[in-house]
Amino acid sequence: MLNEGITMADLPVHTIVFEILTRVPAKDVGRSKSVCKQWYALLSTQDFVRIHCSRSLVSSNQRVLLIDDLTCSVHQIIFQSNDYGPSSIVTFPFHHHNNDVSILSHLNGLLCVCLNHTYELLLWNPTTTAFKHLSTPDSHGFYINNLDAIGLYVDADDDYKVLHITRRSGVLGVYVYSREVDSWRNIPFITRQEYLSPHFNWSAGTFCGGTLYFTVCECWVGGTNVVICFDVNSEQFKEISFPPVPSTGMVQGVLVNVKNELHMFASTGMFEMTIDLWTLQGDYWIKVLSCPLIPPISLSLWCDITHYVTNGNWFVMTKLGKLFTIEMDMKPFECFYLVTWFRGFKGAVFVETIVSPSI
Repeated sequence: MLNEGITMADLPVHTIVFEILTRVPAKDVGRSKSVCKQWYALLSTQDFVRIHCSRSLVSSNQRVLLIDDLTCSVHQIIFQSNDYGPSSIVTFPFHHHNNDVSILSHLNGLLCVCLNHTYELLLWNPTTTAFKHLSTPDSHGFYINNLDAIGLYVDADDDYKVLHITRRSGVLGVYVYSREVDSWRNIPFITRQEYLSPHFNWSAGTFCGGTLYFTVCECWVGGTNVVICFDVNSEQFKEISFPPVPSTGMVQGVLVNVKNELHMFASTGMFEMTIDLWTLQGDYWIKVLSCPLIPPISLSLWCDITHYVTNGNWFVMTKLGKLFTIEMDMKPFECFYLVTWFRGFKGAVFVETIVSPSI
């Protein structure tokens, strides 16, 4: 940003190029690297990548990636019509078997994915096509569905990291992968013994305000539901309560970072269901709004629900399209819940950036 009284003519060419190119789309940055050696060097610096990323985190740069048995496609989000735009086909740059790729977490254009036939973890930027294998010969970086949890985050030193929580034979392990040093290490985590049970479902981590948040929900009516918090700088864990929702039916908590504030879409019910929107203030949940009772829907759709908020309306969605629209008495903001799994499709919402999975 230019100081008052300073014009572009007063700035060196290097600064002008920097200011302009940190505002262009990620794919144009890739093409600009071929202009000359000086531009290539400038556009490869960590400062450029960091500032370009911060300026790319807007709704117009969001894309939806969907995977099925035959194709992997990327769609624009059209906020004006509340729909997906035209799609383009994406080719996986890594070896896979029949698109058996699951997307586990996402942050600033990077996706953490699992190759289901080998259980290997990778970091992948679908915009630049760059990827990095995270699995090691000493058995780090292998993911087991329904037992493990993954969270992507950035620490105070701007190092991208992966938190991998594992449950193996009644033993919980916590491991951190650092992009900077390209290695895994173990960190301590003391938790309640019951959370080691496969009856508890751990969500993917949601990064917000220097903390990774996981929902931990027992898989039956009236079960225990909590939120586990991981401070990414102190590497300390703590437990906070779930929003005070009725426990007379199934409970599902979906976390989302909205403008660096943590929100939860809390769904409760069996055949008929309610969805409340909560925000976290300190360690306590404040209800933002409730939607009207949703009419009976099939269990397959209930498990497939995601949420889309834009222009003062709240859309309850599935991969098949909109189920309900709820008017909100809130100032308009644009946010798509960053879904990681559709029934029948696998996908995520990501922002197009030039963040690299490796240094």
